Amino acid sequence: MQAAYLDVIALIERLHRQFLEVVKLELDTQGVHDINNVQAMILFNIGDLEMTVGELTLRGCYLGSNVSYNVKKMVEADYLVQERSAHDRRSVRVRLSEKGQALRQKIVKMHERHVEALAKGPLTEQDLTSAFAALRRLDRFWTTTVELGARAAQFTPAA
Repeated sequence: MQAAYLDVIALIERLHRQFLEVVKLELDTQGVHDINNVQAMILFNIGDLEMTVGELTLRGCYLGSNVSYNVKKMVEADYLVQERSAHDRRSVRVRLSEKGQALRQKIVKMHERHVEALAKGPLTEQDLTSAFAALRRLDRFWTTTVELGARAAQFTPAA
């Protein structure tokens, strides 16, 4: 069990880095050089929503990145529109600009191409569903560990 657990942790890290490389390649192919791969994924995750930087941080996985810094850079590059909340002047909300929406569509198309390619070969929908279910249970275990502390999680089954 220990070897499998450590293998999964290493693979998760590797997959995350590899996926960011895939996004970087897509940006390069599309001739997009004023935004990086992490910023592109932040845009993708914002989608059609308007949210605060705090909500954005909770929503995505931006390993090794400072979301506030990336939001500032994307506002400067015209990918995001930033506005103070009408209800709470301390809160700043962000949404995609037209330029941000156009880039998000390119990322959507990339995902669509990947799904089409996967459907022809290496993985089935069932494979992905099973992998997601296992990773979701691991996520719940780690969330419980963080929320209750390492000792408490030893006794809490990850459903």
